[in-house]
Amino acid sequence: MPQDIVTINLGGINCYLVKSTVGCILIDTGISTKRFKLEKELERVGCKTEDVNLIVLTHGDHDHAGNCQYLNKKYGIKIAMHNGDSGMVERGDMNWNRKANPDKISILFKMISFLFGRSIKFDTFKPDMYIEDGYDFSVHGVDAKVVHIPGHSMGSIGILTTDGDFICGDLLINIGKPSLHFAISDINEANSSVEKLKPLEIKTVYPGHGKPFQMELFIKKYPCPCDSIKM
Repeated sequence: MPQDIVTINLGGINCYLVKSTVGCILIDTGISTKRFKLEKELERVGCKTEDVNLIVLTHGDHDHAGNCQYLNKKYGIKIAMHNGDSGMVERGDMNWNRKANPDKISILFKMISFLFGRSIKFDTFKPDMYIEDGYDFSVHGVDAKVVHIPGHSMGSIGILTTDGDFICGDLLINIGKPSLHFAISDINEANSSVEKLKPLEIKTVYPGHGKPFQMELFIKKYPCPCDSIKM
């Protein structure tokens, strides 16, 4: 079925709306201080809240999950994510499933708060459903599937459409140039996830931060295992 990807930029954090003729799914929700902007952007692109069949989280960090509880409570939209990150949203703890040092996570969270001008409020919640590698979104009106891509977090996932578009969450980033995200919990898992993506015939990558880019460009510049900052 015909479908489009619409980028909703909430101050440096990208949410994506995958629209089809029978509805749409919202990928990530931004931080809580941007919830009214999110609602206005959905309205601007012609998506009524009753048209949103599902909210899908690429991972459990506050800057991506900040409006899930609000949208769920106000509009009844169900929330789906990988169970590897469930404790992050249920406890409001970004370090819940990460191997890293809590002090580094704390510093990262303070950096995010500084970038957005205030502390980030996070309303905890329990997801309505857990989705695993290969989950098919056709039951929600979208031709796409889940690709499990741990590295940034244990439960990080991407959404791959049949058109070759890939919404990657925070595994990859495009700030200055396409690269592995600067904050990685497990570098070996991250590199394995990149290798997993190579044969999938991905055309365009839609990152959580930065502009979309061609997967071919990333593969040509980063053919070998990547280095990043371990959290």
